[in-house]
Amino acid sequence: MRIAVYPGSFDPITNGHEDIIKRAAKIFDEVIVAVLVNPDKRGLFSIEERVELIRKVVTPYSNVKVESFSGLLINFMKSHNAKVIIKGLRAVSDFEYEFQMALMNNKLDDSIETLFMMTSAQYSYLSSSSVKQVAMFGGCIKGLVPDPIINNVLSKIREK
Repeated sequence: MRIAVYPGSFDPITNGHEDIIKRAAKIFDEVIVAVLVNPDKRGLFSIEERVELIRKVVTPYSNVKVESFSGLLINFMKSHNAKVIIKGLRAVSDFEYEFQMALMNNKLDDSIETLFMMTSAQYSYLSSSSVKQVAMFGGCIKGLVPDPIINNVLSKIREK
């Protein structure tokens, strides 16, 4: 069974993230969206909320599941018998950081590969940070995040 892990903060999940998930689900038998606790980022949504939002989005993809984790990605990969890390790239600027992470992960376990997937052109400008800013200032986020979670994002922004 070919299992891939798509790790990220997903705070919140965007249409760009969903695009990568949908495409990865066509390639692998199982895709695990792994929501990580990133100590460098202060999240709008809790880890539990992010997992639930992503689960709402991925219901059409029967071979996609969502879990949270902390610690080393490599340890998460081993515990799920996964051999491929999926990383979405929007621009060359993403590549440098992701390339360094791929090399580090390869150093930790050379049996695990990283697959870089370019985002579809229509999402190349999109980030969770930009979605939060647009929502914070009252802009329309339709087309930026999946429809099933628009109200969740707007409600959370109003709370803050």
